[in-house]
Amino acid sequence: MLTDAPPRNSNLAGFRESDRLTRLDLPDDASLPAIAKSIESAMKAEQIARVRSACAEFLKAALQFYRVPDCSVRVLASRPLRVREQWTTELFGDYAPETMVIRVWMRTAVRKEITSFGTFLSTLCHEFCHHLDYRKFGFADSWHTRGFYERAAMLYHHARGTPLKHLVWVPISGGRWRIDWPRMNRSAGG
Repeated sequence: MLTDAPPRNSNLAGFRESDRLTRLDLPDDASLPAIAKSIESAMKAEQIARVRSACAEFLKAALQFYRVPDCSVRVLASRPLRVREQWTTELFGDYAPETMVIRVWMRTAVRKEITSFGTFLSTLCHEFCHHLDYRKFGFADSWHTRGFYERAAMLYHHARGTPLKHLVWVPISGGRWRIDWPRMNRSAGG
């Protein structure tokens, strides 16, 4: 994971606030983990209508807890693949703030296989956190800051029912940060 570079305009204060905001309140009940299990079950059965329904239910519970305006979700088939001379990318999900629509893709781009549940749920939580940035925190934009990734990780691990992992960041050029996976994995192991 790589953060965005800080903006060079009036949005810098919002960017810095997003970076500082590393905590997210979480529901104290088991509703999101229970719904996440429904998503996983539907994915394993490759029943896209059930996946869509469970994702909508997940969002409804999250929207109620965070008291933010409704957003909708579209669960789509194979991820879009963009190929250039030097690189290839897949789009796992996105969020459109103008329409408040989250899109998540359920199948891999090349082999068209069902994606892993962890990847899918992580993407759903990530895109919902973009919605929170605009509608709960009032940011003018939703940047991929360290704080954003920390908030998304909190929501994901809560929904997944797994222990929260401490994200280890290292600075890189241009005011950006990246995850130090070897250090993070070492700290998680012991």
